[in-house]
Amino acid sequence: MTAQNTGLAAAAEKVKLIAAEHAAEADATRRLAPEVVEALREAGFARHFVAAGRGGSEGTFAELTEAVLTVGQGCSATAWCASLSALSSRFAGLLPQQGHDEIWADGPDTFVVTGQPPMGKGTVVDGGHRLSGRWAYVSGVDFADWALLCGMIGTEGRFFALPRKDFTVLETWDSVGMKATSSHSVVVDDVFVPAHLSFDRVDLITGTSWSPVPSHNVPFQAVGGLTFAAPAVGAAMGALDACVAVLSGKKQSVTSAVDLVRASGQIESAKLLVEQNAKVLDDREFTPAAMARNERNVAYAAEVLVDAAGGLVRAAGTSGLAEGGALQRFWRDVVSCSSHVALRYETASVRTYPASLYG
Repeated sequence: MTAQNTGLAAAAEKVKLIAAEHAAEADATRRLAPEVVEALREAGFARHFVAAGRGGSEGTFAELTEAVLTVGQGCSATAWCASLSALSSRFAGLLPQQGHDEIWADGPDTFVVTGQPPMGKGTVVDGGHRLSGRWAYVSGVDFADWALLCGMIGTEGRFFALPRKDFTVLETWDSVGMKATSSHSVVVDDVFVPAHLSFDRVDLITGTSWSPVPSHNVPFQAVGGLTFAAPAVGAAMGALDACVAVLSGKKQSVTSAVDLVRASGQIESAKLLVEQNAKVLDDREFTPAAMARNERNVAYAAEVLVDAAGGLVRAAGTSGLAEGGALQRFWRDVVSCSSHVALRYETASVRTYPASLYG
């Protein structure tokens, strides 16, 4: 598949600069500055997977990944929100056509957030469902226009799209890393959701949609944690830049140089792996072996990135741990990113990848 250039990767350079300028403030206040949120919207992250007929970009996974890596070098939390805003809009693409009409009525730059685990319960009523529940770790919810939340209808999972007025946010996110992702909890109390604002969870798993947009028809397994791995790689790239800035002009020991060289290789290898994953998605190589490899790739990338970030802190020494410095922030962010359940071997890859090797 030939990659379509939507301009997102180029726009990401501007977002990176604005996000870097506000990164220390975001870490302290635990939220992205309004200027950063607006820069994300203007760059086109939210519209990246939206249908062209709605004014969206119908972009590729490769260009999104490149853009997220770029933003991550300036601010990890901004990259995280950039990635999730794009992928959440992709999920919303699975809604019926009337749902598209409503979510993107005012344009393609609607910020959608997702509560993916089925933490709510719904009941069938005339014209749709009634939904209640509490969803944890809904990233970017501070500036969300809509939330896409999964609930159970009996034994069946279903996603429901709710406008901002229909849910409450509880500020529960208190991680030492990725502080400004606003990964708070969402509460819904017996809200009516019309039928055109919901879809079967099976459609997400299988990647089945009425929409002709290629990215709306991608099996969930194939994505394989790319959503979370790309920001982690970007954060590690930022950590490398910060470490070099600390060491520049200083006399360097052999031990410090070894740590720096090893970490740079680990970060580059992780970058190549997530780029390989994006290519699988854009080439629509949805074979069991390719999808299992995608799951392995992100778990391995997360593992080596944590090691690389630790190596950069060792290389920089005490100077790298200055509380006002960027390196310690990127270090915390890499560790926090890489702890996500989707980036763990035991979540999926231990079941799928060995089986692909054994045939």
